[in-house]
Amino acid sequence: MDFAEVLRRRRMVRSYDARPVEGAVLERVLSAALRAPSAGNSQGRDLLVLRAAADRDAFWELGARGRPGPADAWLTGMRTAPVLVLLLADPGAYAERYARPDKPGPDRDAAAWEVRWPDVDTGMSGLLLLLAAVDAGLGACLFGVPAAAHPAVRERFGVPPGRRLVAAVALGHPAPGEASRPSHRHRRTLADSAHDGAFGAPWGG
Repeated sequence: MDFAEVLRRRRMVRSYDARPVEGAVLERVLSAALRAPSAGNSQGRDLLVLRAAADRDAFWELGARGRPGPADAWLTGMRTAPVLVLLLADPGAYAERYARPDKPGPDRDAAAWEVRWPDVDTGMSGLLLLLAAVDAGLGACLFGVPAAAHPAVRERFGVPPGRRLVAAVALGHPAPGEASRPSHRHRRTLADSAHDGAFGAPWGG
C-alpha cells in the first residue's frame, strides 16, 4: 500500500470481527515495530504478545480493575481484538548503553534525563505497529493501561521488574462498519500546529 494511503487510513479501531490474525501477517507487523529508532541504538523495548483467549481475558479483567464503573462500549468492543501487544520499555538498556566510554558528557546518567527516551522510543514502536497493521489490512488501537492495574498485569505475565509498561496495542480485523464510523475529533492542521522559525510565527510553506 502507498505510504500516503496508509497514513490516510490510519485510525484507532475499537471493535473487531471474529477472524484470527494469520501468523505470518502478525510476525510482519511485529517486525515493523522493531524498526523504530532508539536513542544510542539502545533498542530497549520488548513486545509482549497475547494471543490465547485465556491470556487476553486475564489482561482485560486485570485492566478493568483500574477503570471506574461498569464495562462500557469501548471496553466491550476492545475485548473482541484477537491479539494484544503490550509495549514494554527497558530503561536499563539505556543506562547501560550511555554508561559506555563512547557516550561522554552529561547524558551518561540516563536516570537524570529530563525526557524519558525509553518511553518515547517504545511509543514510536507502537506507532510503527499501527501503520504496519493498516498496510497489512488490519485494524489497531494503541491505548494506555491504568496505573492501578500495572502491578497485577506485571505479575500475571511475568514482566521483569526492570521493564516499564508504556502502552498496549489491540490488533485484528476491523468489525463491519468500523471503517465507516464517523470521527468527531478535529485534526489540527499545519496552520495551527507548525511555527515557522519562532513559536507563534505562522507557517509560510
